[in-house]
Amino acid sequence: MKTSEKKLLECYRGLRDDERRTLLEFAEFLASRHEARTPDVSEPEHQPAPDNETVVAAIKRLSATYRMLDRGKMLHEISSLMAQHVMQGREAPDVIAELEDIFARKYADYREDSGQ
Repeated sequence: MKTSEKKLLECYRGLRDDERRTLLEFAEFLASRHEARTPDVSEPEHQPAPDNETVVAAIKRLSATYRMLDRGKMLHEISSLMAQHVMQGREAPDVIAELEDIFARKYADYREDSGQ
């Protein structure tokens, strides 16, 4: 096992169950940005946010809604918001609202760039 893998496992083991789930969901999100994508010019199919939605669930919902966007280009902004939520205790509804703004803005840019 590589040193980085050992360190990640050590960190994981030091977390509470809910923190472990959040870490795993975020890792899955990061891994998903490497999936092969085909260009998609369709309109996003907006899904309503469920009550008490988590930040990670919101990222997944928005990624599914705006599947035509390159999440890698939003990684810095999304990661920063996730860190503010997890490490600084920023409230989930505030973070989710900002995430929705980011995705909507990036979609507007995408439409403008593709001439739609």
